[in-house]
Amino acid sequence: MFTEDAMLADGSSDWGIVGVTQRSDTVARQLAPQDGLFTVAERGSGAAPLRVVSSIVEAISGKDHPETVVDRIAAATTHVVTLTITEKGYRIDPHTGSLNTGDPQVRGDLAGHPPQTAIGQLTRGIQARSRTGAGFLTVVSCDNLPGNGELTENLVRAFAAALPGEEAEPLLAWLDGNVTFPSTMVDRMVPATTGADLDAIERELGLRDEAAVVAEPFMQWVIEDNFAGDRPAWEKAGALFSNDVAAWEAAKLRLLNASHSLLAYLGLATGMETISDTVEESSFRTACQLMLTENALPTISLPDGLDGAIYCDRILERFANPALGHTTAKVGSDGSQKIGLRLLSTVRANLDAGREPRWAALAVAGWMHHVATAPAQELNDPLVAELLAVLPAERSAVTVVPALLSMRSIFDEELAANATFTRLLTHWYRIIETHGLNGLRKEINNG
Repeated sequence: MFTEDAMLADGSSDWGIVGVTQRSDTVARQLAPQDGLFTVAERGSGAAPLRVVSSIVEAISGKDHPETVVDRIAAATTHVVTLTITEKGYRIDPHTGSLNTGDPQVRGDLAGHPPQTAIGQLTRGIQARSRTGAGFLTVVSCDNLPGNGELTENLVRAFAAALPGEEAEPLLAWLDGNVTFPSTMVDRMVPATTGADLDAIERELGLRDEAAVVAEPFMQWVIEDNFAGDRPAWEKAGALFSNDVAAWEAAKLRLLNASHSLLAYLGLATGMETISDTVEESSFRTACQLMLTENALPTISLPDGLDGAIYCDRILERFANPALGHTTAKVGSDGSQKIGLRLLSTVRANLDAGREPRWAALAVAGWMHHVATAPAQELNDPLVAELLAVLPAERSAVTVVPALLSMRSIFDEELAANATFTRLLTHWYRIIETHGLNGLRKEINNG
């Protein structure tokens, strides 16, 4: 939408997007027979009319056509590559924070097989550009990771450095002068489209659109102004170019995303299926507000132009939008990858300041309860094997909390040994375990 709006704003027709899917080819199969056209259906207060977006010119299944992806990245007509993948899609080694070169697919990509991972495809595409003189390239990560541009650059460089010397040295040198990796912060909730959504859009549009997307009206894109070459005039479409993307990222991660996780685990613990249902429970809304105002806001520096109180109120209003249909199971997935960025930074900052991270600890305890009680086949997490391996047979607060705190890929040694944090986790876990919704209501409402 930003790319199409940028072209409409300056009368340009020079830009088009080649969309690449990774694990699933569903979106590519949906878009291909529609020439890349898809409908955006906003839902909620202030929603715009249906809109058909035309900025995608090709859709490729990356797992089925990896060489084609590399060719498109290598093309001289390509100036920008954006990434929107999950935290685990980056193939980060949780112990080192760098590329997991022990991952079987990463090893295959390094060995010269048609690359299957996003970082492998990206680096092989950049390598091909370096050999053909295709020109400058900007790589723009759009994911919920702090310093996502720097992270992506480090992973690409780690991949390049792991290649044989005759490949690694010229590629690393070419990266220095020709590729930049600006960080960004993207904020728009876009739930999975359901069959009911497609039917409703068909009635309104008069055509069947298998690739239709449902979204909230709100959208925000903050971009670090660090481009190696040409780019669309995204600022004319409402994007904000900033030299302080880190502050926007921190606000989103530790306010919006942290609240999303807290609500997801409270909902999962009490049998609520959607985030909107969970936030309608007044005690859970209160817990969210208290986490934001007492734990999170005092520990972050807000960017210029962002009012913390207004932003936090807006978060809860957005979560209450029932049309989004965000499920607690989906938001609560991959928790081992999310809680560090969303919650543990806030926990540490409060402990360092001599304050109890009471409400952030509630969210972490909710995650622990979910890990310990969800059926193994429903525990959607890249560390599921490690999580299950450390869990004790008898799963109570006094056994589960220390067992999960022992995982150094999630909790550092100092945090795991902190008596205040352990006490809070055990307290909240016991309430969830023994008293459920009524116990949570009583404890939250008593402050």
